[in-house]
Amino acid sequence: MQTFLDIALSFPTVIFSVLLMLAVGYWLLTLLGLLDGEVLDLGDFAGDGAEMGGFSGALLKFGLDGLPIALIVTGISLFAWVMSYFAEFLLLRQLDPGLLRTALGVVLMLVLVLIAIPLTGLLLQPLRPLFANLAGPQAPSLLGREAVVRSPKVGPTQGEANLDDGGAGLILKIRSNEEFSRGDRVVLVEYLPDHNAYRVIRA
Repeated sequence: MQTFLDIALSFPTVIFSVLLMLAVGYWLLTLLGLLDGEVLDLGDFAGDGAEMGGFSGALLKFGLDGLPIALIVTGISLFAWVMSYFAEFLLLRQLDPGLLRTALGVVLMLVLVLIAIPLTGLLLQPLRPLFANLAGPQAPSLLGREAVVRSPKVGPTQGEANLDDGGAGLILKIRSNEEFSRGDRVVLVEYLPDHNAYRVIRA
């Protein structure tokens, strides 16, 4: 156990350990409804042009487009942590502390991230249909329906609501210039295809 902790808290593995702990904390808070699920969602910025062009291209290249950024970061951190742990166990811990070990750690960290990205794409590929945008003829069919706000707040750029569709329910992105809080009932009045979201008013 002590060896495990020593490696998990040593450089560069500690970087990925921290990222994994943050990811687990994020998902726990989101599941408990204490955190807006869109905090780490870059979907609304996908079409913002040059600033996101390179990033979106990289996601597309490795099959990560259309997935929540939080899920992508979690996958990359997990793969990089596992590889870093064994690299530390088999190689780096045999070296004396010093500049050489630190330099190798930095290089290893960058290489492992580059390896972890395509591996994450392969792992998450089967999940892409679960995050397919609600568009086309399905979107207008929900207009006029009531939903319940699930995020801590709703604004012009963020917000989520639960809609009872008679089955498992839908989690929708919503937008409004009015202020809403968790538990408020709202009505879907307009579909915003550029953001895959609905404009809402108070029910």
